[in-house]
Amino acid sequence: MELGLNGRTVLVTGASGGMGREIATAFGAEGAAVVIGYRSRPEDAAHTAGLIEAAGGRALTAPYGLGEPDTARSLVDAALHWTGRVDVLVNNAFRPFGFRPPGDRFEEVGDDWQGKLRDNIEGAVELTRLVAPLMRERGWGRIVHLSSSLVTEGVLETDAGRIGAEYYAAAKAALHGFSRSTAFSLGRDGDILSNVVVPGLTRTFRNEERMANSFGVAERYAARAPLGRLLDAAEVARVVLFLASAANTAITGQSITASGGA
Repeated sequence: MELGLNGRTVLVTGASGGMGREIATAFGAEGAAVVIGYRSRPEDAAHTAGLIEAAGGRALTAPYGLGEPDTARSLVDAALHWTGRVDVLVNNAFRPFGFRPPGDRFEEVGDDWQGKLRDNIEGAVELTRLVAPLMRERGWGRIVHLSSSLVTEGVLETDAGRIGAEYYAAAKAALHGFSRSTAFSLGRDGDILSNVVVPGLTRTFRNEERMANSFGVAERYAARAPLGRLLDAAEVARVVLFLASAANTAITGQSITASGGA
């Protein structure tokens, strides 16, 4: 299938590792020019850039931090200075909350929960606001937000979110409403699509040790999937790739779950 991504400029936040690295590399393999947004590990961003270039794409690294509007502007400016365009935005970066033990009460949390909640939604909104005029001008664009299955179900035997993930799930849930509404407003001005990808518990090169020490959580989650296993980050990346491609002409304003059916 021709994805029509060759020569497109793609911004991927949180692209120095984990899910973001696989997403960025997948775009590179399609011949895209990928701007790698990273927060604090330039060496990891450089490694991602090397993978993209080895796959046949072009890469540029640029610092970007959620909750730092100046870096959002500088990330977009870096893309414009490099290629003169922004065709695709993938909001993958997130600010971790550090899930609490189930015995803790969410209303007694005293850490920076307000700042973390704001950063996880406002960062994505800010970047979307910056790229929207560029996409409207060209009449083409793709936006993909990465959410979490914690919005709709828990990793453990709960139906509506894992205990300890209240604020993180709230921020990710906000992305769904934002993407749905912007799909309508952007779609009036061209072939501009906005979607959310909802990964389940997913294996990445950064979480293998945590998976091994998860007290059976990974195994129980895998057992709930028709596939009987966890997906890896490359499999989720292919879902993002299609939604962000020219081959996708019909899916917008949707939340697509990529969890192996769990």
